[in-house]
Amino acid sequence: MVDDDLAELYDNVEPRALVQAVKRNRERFPGDFMFQLTAAEWVNLKSQIVISSWGGSRRAAPYAFTEQGDRHAFVGA
Repeated sequence: MVDDDLAELYDNVEPRALVQAVKRNRERFPGDFMFQLTAAEWVNLKSQIVISSWGGSRRAAPYAFTEQGDRHAFVGA
């Protein structure tokens, strides 16, 4: 699940606020819980989405959360 989708599950949480919280608490989100997509992965993902504006104009590739990571975000954030 990418950070935009995870942030949407929270009420009134901006994706950038979620990413900032995760960055402040890196020790709680090991590599097997979350990772940042590479530029190539991000382009590939966007090309698979029917809506061309999906993802907006981000400066950096999104973070992806594993099943354990998104559950951990709900419990810990």
